[in-house]
Order: sequence, then structure tokens, then C-alpha cells
Amino acid sequence: MVAIINQAHHVISQYIDGFLLTHPELERLDQEPIIALREQEKTCVPLISGGGAGHEPMHLGFVGQGMLTAAVYGEVFIPPTANQILRAIRHVNKGSGVFVIVKNFEADLLAFQTAIHQARQEGIPIKYIVSHDDISVDTKKNFQKRHRGLAGTILLHKIVGAAAQSGLSLDDLEQLALALSTEIATIGFARKSARFPQAAHPLFELEEGQISYGIGIHGEEGYRTVPFESSEQLANEIVNKLKLRFRWQEGEEFILLVNNLGTISELEQGVFLNDICQLLDLEGLRLSFIKAGRFATSLDMAGLSVTLCRVKDPVWLAYLQEKTTAPAW
Repeated sequence: MVAIINQAHHVISQYIDGFLLTHPELERLDQEPIIALREQEKTCVPLISGGGAGHEPMHLGFVGQGMLTAAVYGEVFIPPTANQILRAIRHVNKGSGVFVIVKNFEADLLAFQTAIHQARQEGIPIKYIVSHDDISVDTKKNFQKRHRGLAGTILLHKIVGAAAQSGLSLDDLEQLALALSTEIATIGFARKSARFPQAAHPLFELEEGQISYGIGIHGEEGYRTVPFESSEQLANEIVNKLKLRFRWQEGEEFILLVNNLGTISELEQGVFLNDICQLLDLEGLRLSFIKAGRFATSLDMAGLSVTLCRVKDPVWLAYLQEKTTAPAW
């Protein structure tokens, strides 16, 4: 496969420069992989998130009024450095503290926690939440839940971002995020693994006509591989796993986010979305908010993930429906 790039070591920098050409409301901080709003609301607690490249439009595309104040970018599937994260924290801090959203991966946690510790030593008030929405299991570790931070992280960006925009304090944002994160669950599947630009082989082998359930956004294979049967069969597997996680009751209210992991066509995505909604309707659930598209990809992976969030507090839904200038929402 041919990747439309120049030198591999310039990919991230050139991508950021290209993105900013069409989004002049955003700026790059001193040629660092740090993207921030040009006009920051000084009375609102700023939000920061970030991680490795390869998941576009996450996180850069979610910088905007009502979502992230800044995003910190790393190389493909590699988080930014602690120093880069610290620079972003210093840049957005206006005295009311900074709230940070971190995806639950070992390298991300180390980099962000180091930066948070250093920022606190400098006197900057910091609160953070770790996104851990993945409900897939690791077959090599006694079927333990993987708890990775996946597309459900975007709901944290949007809801906590809108709450910050409304004027909530740093402590209140922490309480909101802690309650919200426990009600978000994500699981997905792929028919084709991701492949690094110019790499000769995919990150895991998946034969033509096979489906891997429970894949990750860093090229991790899933918990089970089966022959493809139909979109409805895929949706049925996903709904069953989500039902085990939530043990929902008829009439409960949920938010639904269907995420395109890279190269699934709009046509296929729509068919699958329809199947998921029909099955959830048969379960008696109320879907108050439905959104589908590319939010957290894995390079060119051909797959979809499904995120459900149980609406424990109606204000979550109100924040979700607030306007934002973030270009990818």
C-alpha cells in the first residue's frame, strides 16, 4: 500500500500545518506539537488532552470553544513527552487551574502524570480523569478487561468541555468527570488491521472475510476472530457485550456514539448504525443522542466501535447538546 506522505519523520508536523491552514481559530505553540485556541475564555477552566498520532481527528480536531482548550500530539501511537504536556498546561493556565483528560495506556499515563506532578510543584492547580471505556478482554491475561481509553474519551471531551464553558469550577469538573467516566463503555470490531504508513505488513494478521472483535486503536488484535456473516450479526455481538457491561433495564436512557476506525465506507457505517439502533430499541432502551462518524481512528483500520453512555444525570445530555466550535464534532 502506498501512503501519500513525504519523509516519514515529517508526517506529524506537516499534517498539523495542513490542518491549521483550514482552521485559523487554532494556533500551534512554537512549532511544538501543541495546538491551542487562539482566543481562550479566561474565566473558564481550560481542558487539555492528547496522545499519539494515528487517531485523527482525535485529539487535534476536538480543540474548540466548548471542548478542549489545547491538544498535545505525539508520534504515531506514541504519546507526547511530559515536557510537551507541561508546556501546554503552562500555556492554557490563567489562574483557575487546568483539567486534563488522559487515555488509559501505560505510556500515556506515565507522560501525563509526570507533567501533572511537575505542574503542581509549580503551583498550578490540576485535576484529571483517566478515560477507561474499553470493555474488551485480553485472552492472554485470563480474560481481564482491558480498560483502554477509546472513542468514549470524546464524550468526556464534549460533556466536560461544555461544563467548563458554563463556568463549573475545577473541583466540580472533577466530580462530573468521575461520575461520567464510569457510565461510558466502548467495544468494536475490524475486518482489516491498521498498517503504519509505508509498512510492509499490518499490525496483526486478519484473513479476508474474517472479523476480529474487541480490537484496540493501537493495532491490538481482539478477543475473538470469526468469519463475517452480516452487519446484523456484528451488531448483535456488540449489543450482547454492552448488555453484560451495563445490565440495563427497559426504559433506561443512553447516548450512542458509533465511531469509524478508519476506512469503513459511509454506506456500511449507516447500515451498521441502523442495525445497532434496531437491536437497542428491541432491548427497550431510549437513545436520547445518536452520533456516527470518524472520531477516534486507528490509521487505515477497517472497523467500527460502539460507545454507550448511560444518562445518570440529565445535565450530561444538556452539555452534550451545547454548541462547540471544535471542527471534528
